[in-house]
Parts: sequence; C-alpha cells; structure tokens
Amino acid sequence: MRNVRHIVTITALILLSTYLTYIGLTSLGLMPVAASAQAGPIDWLFDLHVIMMSFLFSLITVIMVYSLVVFRRKPGETGDGAHIEGNTKLEIFWTLLPLVVVIWFGIIGADNLRQVRAVDPNALEVRVIGFQWSWRFEYPQGFSSNTLYLPANKQVLLKMESIDVLHSFWVPEFRIKQDLVPGRVTELRITPTLEGEYQVLCAEICGTSHAYMVSPVVVVSQIAYEAWVADQVVAYEAELQASAGQPDAARGEKLYTEAGCKACHSLDGTAGVGPSWKGLFGQENHPLADGSVVALVDEEYLQESIIAPNNKIALGFNANAMPSFS
Repeated sequence: MRNVRHIVTITALILLSTYLTYIGLTSLGLMPVAASAQAGPIDWLFDLHVIMMSFLFSLITVIMVYSLVVFRRKPGETGDGAHIEGNTKLEIFWTLLPLVVVIWFGIIGADNLRQVRAVDPNALEVRVIGFQWSWRFEYPQGFSSNTLYLPANKQVLLKMESIDVLHSFWVPEFRIKQDLVPGRVTELRITPTLEGEYQVLCAEICGTSHAYMVSPVVVVSQIAYEAWVADQVVAYEAELQASAGQPDAARGEKLYTEAGCKACHSLDGTAGVGPSWKGLFGQENHPLADGSVVALVDEEYLQESIIAPNNKIALGFNANAMPSFS
C-alpha cells in the first residue's frame, strides 16, 4: 500500500511539474510572431518538443528530489538499505519506450517537412543573391531591389545564390531558413500570411560584417504588391532609357556595383575570391587552373566567364565560387 501511495504521489508531482515547466518556458516568448503558412507545422512540432523536454526534466528531477527527501536515512537508522541488483523488465521498458518515442518524432518530423515543402505550381519566383554583406532580390519583371516585397497568402519560391561565401537566408517570423552555397542554386518556399515589416538575416557567419547583413522584408496585400511592382517597372524602364545614353564605362561601373561583382573582383590588382580585373582585358596567355592558357582575354572569353564561370578557371582560384549570370 505504501508503494502505491509513493507511485501516486510521484506521478502527481511529475504531472504538476511538467505543466508548470511548460507554462514557464512558453511564457518566455521563445518564438516571435508566426507570419507564414510554414510557421504553423513548425510551431506545433516545437511545442511538442517543449512538452517532451518539460516531462523528461520533471521525471528525473521529481524522482530524484522525492527520493532524497522521503527515503533519506532517518535518525536512529543504522542498517543498510535494500540491495537491488536490477530489474530486467524495467530495463527493457525504458530502452524500448525511448526508441518508440524517437521513431515517432522522426515520422511526424518527416510529415512536418512534407507540409513545409509543399509545392504550389503558381508560386511567385524571386531570385535572391547573397554577397558580403548584403542581399539583392531580382523579380521576374527584370528589376531588382534591396527590399524583399512579398504578397500575402501567396507562395513564393526563392531561388538563392551566393557569389562569394556561405550565407543563410533567415526570417525568424517565417520560421524557415536556407543556406546559400557558392556555385549552387538552393530553393526555399514561403507563404507569408501576416502583413507587416520584417527582416531577413544571415544565419551563417560570413565575415567581418556578418552581423550587418540585414535587409527589410515587407509583406503587403496582393493589390498593394501589384501596385509596387508597377511602380518598380516604370522606374526600371526609365533607368534603362537614361543609361542607354551613358558611356559604356559608366554603365559597367554601375553593373559592377549592383550585380555584386565587387565582392569578389577588385579593380586595383588585389586578389580576392576571384581574379582582379585590373589589366585583365587584352591580357595574352592568361593562365588557367588546368594548366592551359587563354591566348587573349577578349569579349568572347569574358562573356563565357560570366555565363559559364566553371568552364575556364583562372590559375590560383577555385571552381564553383561564382554563379552563372546567364
């Protein structure tokens, strides 16, 4: 009867401690506001993990403290406690139960991932370029922006590239993030649901100014988004007309800055992630990494290097460091 009383008391204390621990953890505001359709499944799974952690913490702590208090040596007790060598059934139980729990979490985690990665064939596609230490967002209409504008309640497919080092696209309110790997195109699907202003952060240490690699994210209604796109198209076309009369050098300098070329290629001869442009055009017998040479650095070679940068790697530099600008 005493054993039953102990079991009932410990069980009640574990349940109470689990509840109080869970309430305490969730009251800390561990997660920011949920602002995407993908946040729902992720928050649900996160909440489930918090419940499990609260239970395990309570299970261990309550049994330990209860045993220290209730089963402590009483005054006058001089004998040894009961000798317990083991309990095979209990050992099998506490081995199989965690295994079942882990498998269960794996199954629901896989289903959670399926929901997060669900494909909408009508998704809006936006190209994301990450470079030290900024973001650029290119829209299907041809213009680019340093602010990521998104329509609410419409899936957006982000096709992401890095032109220098590893970066990681992360908007905490959207819950999901994705690495940008030089030489590869990675994808991330987001369906914003809450209009407002957020920030995209880089979640991968990428150099001395990593902490400042932040850009605004603005989620607006579909009507407001279409109006913004129309304004950007007008401004973009006006800019194209204005730049048409500029000297080639001025247009090239503008592209050098806006396309992120300066992150890897210097103009003063300093070696970077990519070769310097100083004195490059017109150079003869330009050495390549495979031991061959380019007889003359001309327009054809430069165009090939921009469209297919891995075809001819300059000596001293690595492949897959530059995305294709085709």
